[in-house]
Amino acid sequence: MFKYTIKRVLQSLGTVLIVVSIVSLLLSLMPTDYFFTEEQLIKLTDKQKEDQLAAAGLLDSPIVQLFRFLENLILKFDLGTSRRIQAGVPVIKVIGDKFAISMRLGCIALVISLILGVPMGILQARHKDHLFDHIGAAYTIFVNAVPRLVSYSLVLVIGVKLFGLPSMYSTRHAVRSSILPIICLAMGSTASYALWMRRYMVDELTKDYIKLARIKGLSTRQIMFKHVLRNAFVPMVQNLPTSFMLTIGGSLLVERFFSIPGMGPLLTDSITRYDLNMVRGLVLLYALLGIFGLFLGDVLMTVCDPRIRLTGKGGDTR
Repeated sequence: MFKYTIKRVLQSLGTVLIVVSIVSLLLSLMPTDYFFTEEQLIKLTDKQKEDQLAAAGLLDSPIVQLFRFLENLILKFDLGTSRRIQAGVPVIKVIGDKFAISMRLGCIALVISLILGVPMGILQARHKDHLFDHIGAAYTIFVNAVPRLVSYSLVLVIGVKLFGLPSMYSTRHAVRSSILPIICLAMGSTASYALWMRRYMVDELTKDYIKLARIKGLSTRQIMFKHVLRNAFVPMVQNLPTSFMLTIGGSLLVERFFSIPGMGPLLTDSITRYDLNMVRGLVLLYALLGIFGLFLGDVLMTVCDPRIRLTGKGGDTR
């Protein structure tokens, strides 16, 4: 396990550096006209534009720009300052402030979706083709079939008209104004967890060891919770960390819909506003979140099912 962990950490760091390097090279190839606002393009002379680009290091070759970025990242852990999103503020601080908001909303939404979705899938599997299964299936179909903006609008109307909840996020009233965004974030995940839990459990119920357990006289409750749930949860748990990492990374649609100053719209805003340091910092963050989520999923699988081993006798992964 220790050797596997070290190996995966080194592979992950290498993958992150490759991803960030490729993105950084592509960013250095973007037209420099986007560096200026429309007003600056009209007012500044060519010499003034060239001086500003040289001061920002954008006239250097893409390789030089890449090595300068990697040197600051590896040796100083410095991602530079934001140029447009929050001018002059360190990228790490900008991301940290917005990440905290998205993480809080995402974590709460994820916990709610697990508390509701997993039991819903279990009950659907236990009462397959009965009333509760049909209700759960109808909810899943509704969430997946209806466009997100429509379902979010429905939540907004009900929340505002019936319960008097704020329609927009406010840091001064963070608790009340977070309720509707959390519900919207949890809706899709709840349906997804319920669908996959039901699917895995129904698949387990058709296997031979379940038939043997019934012959031995085990009750349906014992079979469901002692055998089926444990085996069905193994493939689910592998995807949980990745889902968690992506959730705390922010939801573009929800955060724009409720005007939440979180991570969701930050990447697209940084690209359109030519804030290259912000783009590099965000790509680094998302790469770390995704890779760490995959690694944590493998580890959790071994915790849920000790029969699964990450390394074999020869050090090969299984």
